Amino acid sequence: MKTILLTLLVFTAQVSAVEPLRLATFRADVTPPVGSPLCGGLVKPVVGVSEPLLALGVVILSADKPVVLCAFDWCEIRAVDHVRVREVLAKAAGTTPERVAVHSLHQHNAPIADRDVTKIMAPHNIAVTDVEWTERAFQGVAQSIAAAIPLAQPLTHLTVGEGKVEQVASNRRILGDNGKIAKMRLSSTKDPVLRELPDGQIDSMLKTISFWNGEKKLASSHYYATHPMSFYGDGMVTHDFVGIARERRTKDEGVPHIYFTGCGGNIAAGKYNDGTPESRVRLGEQIYAAMVESEKQPKRVPLTHIDWRAKPVLFKPDPEFPEERMMKVIENTQTLASTRIAAALRVGFIRHCAAGVPIQLTSLHLGDDVCLLHLPGESFIEYQLFAQQQRLGAFVATASYGDGATGYIPLEKSFAEGGYEPTQAYAAPESEKVMKATIAELLRAK
Repeated sequence: MKTILLTLLVFTAQVSAVEPLRLATFRADVTPPVGSPLCGGLVKPVVGVSEPLLALGVVILSADKPVVLCAFDWCEIRAVDHVRVREVLAKAAGTTPERVAVHSLHQHNAPIADRDVTKIMAPHNIAVTDVEWTERAFQGVAQSIAAAIPLAQPLTHLTVGEGKVEQVASNRRILGDNGKIAKMRLSSTKDPVLRELPDGQIDSMLKTISFWNGEKKLASSHYYATHPMSFYGDGMVTHDFVGIARERRTKDEGVPHIYFTGCGGNIAAGKYNDGTPESRVRLGEQIYAAMVESEKQPKRVPLTHIDWRAKPVLFKPDPEFPEERMMKVIENTQTLASTRIAAALRVGFIRHCAAGVPIQLTSLHLGDDVCLLHLPGESFIEYQLFAQQQRLGAFVATASYGDGATGYIPLEKSFAEGGYEPTQAYAAPESEKVMKATIAELLRAK
């Protein structure tokens, strides 16, 4: 019987609003230099910049240690680098790493941070991460946090709302009559047959939480589930269509807007995107419209207390892909570089697990009925929908793409269905049970 060890240690903290809450916002440029690898070496390295990549976030200060929520315009931050960035940001904010949530948006013309996988591939002259520059980027974000905290403003209340996103997301996995994956509809497609098929299971709602000091808005955070790529692989760094929408809203209001990618592991824009520059513009307009709609009739929420919960989890690697076999793939110079890199990413996860380093899942409860959930990897949309079912009547917003070491996190049945994602899911199939048990624990009402 395959098992996964779920650590029982749970960090929780509840803070009374008797001590006034304050909010600081930060913004740092994390654009890689020319020549740096993009998407872990799976695509062309940097030749230029379409738009700068940013790390954006908020620090919530209270009587307890601060909470940091941060979103990077990067493809992934994985394993030891995810541990490292939380340590660096925690030090800058005067808090502890388990109170720091760091997420990537998962654009593909953007970096993957994984220095251990870089070491694995170094003997083969395949670049995955610019390690020295990555550390400088982390330190730059830390400096922006340190500069922001003295400027923190009172946080008096929240507003929440949602807007429907039209013609962006579609499910990637198309089942045949035999219950197996018949076709994959990825981030873009020109196939009219695939584009005519239904959206499939998605979450069409973009959720927004805004932070206020009296009548002054301090920041807005948006949450939506889809792979955020229109086209990539040309070496031009870009924050793609979700970044376009985010920066447009920031310019509109003159206050920070932050975007978190939800559980988009099996969700992409393929039905509505033909991979042209025009499609990128249109997709950005659709996200922007939903952002605006989500704040047209906001619900005001008093902020009487906050509650941070963290649960470290030790996932088990998929035994179908042992390290010894993966190393043979890596060492085979006749194999495609992309295949060797994928094998190295899996080996990195196997070794991370063997070292006993947990992956952290967290939640932030703002008052009684606003819950922010932070998940690792490329989690399937079903986890986001499951989370919403745990707190019916509450406002639950989910950010995925935290620690990317797991790769995809499908459902257990997905492995029997086949398709691309299970081949890049590094944790064992029964991870679904652990994910759902942890989500339920993190979201339970007190």
